[in-house]
Amino acid sequence: MPAENASVAGNLDDDYPAYTMGRAADVLGTTPAFLRAVGEAGLITPLRSEGGHRRYSRRQLRIAARARELVDQGTPIEAACRIILLESQLDDTLHLNREMRRKLDEHGADT
Repeated sequence: MPAENASVAGNLDDDYPAYTMGRAADVLGTTPAFLRAVGEAGLITPLRSEGGHRRYSRRQLRIAARARELVDQGTPIEAACRIILLESQLDDTLHLNREMRRKLDEHGADT
């Protein structure tokens, strides 16, 4: 596999809905009810199999694991989901800020 396709394959693996609800709960050491609650709070949206069963990706499991970490520390699930969404927005904004600064630095060097 060419190097440029290797990272694409890795991303596909992260987003591929390979885990059933039961397996996902086992991996996280939690219950299916926790996964349903995280889904109902809008933090993750599992894909559905043809039979209507929830399927989770590795990326979704990492997000659910972060929620579980916060809940285990005493944070209500709704608040934990909001915190995670805000953390994600902050990461995106910091990335955008770095890119804008880089472009400004490049523009300043050109003049």
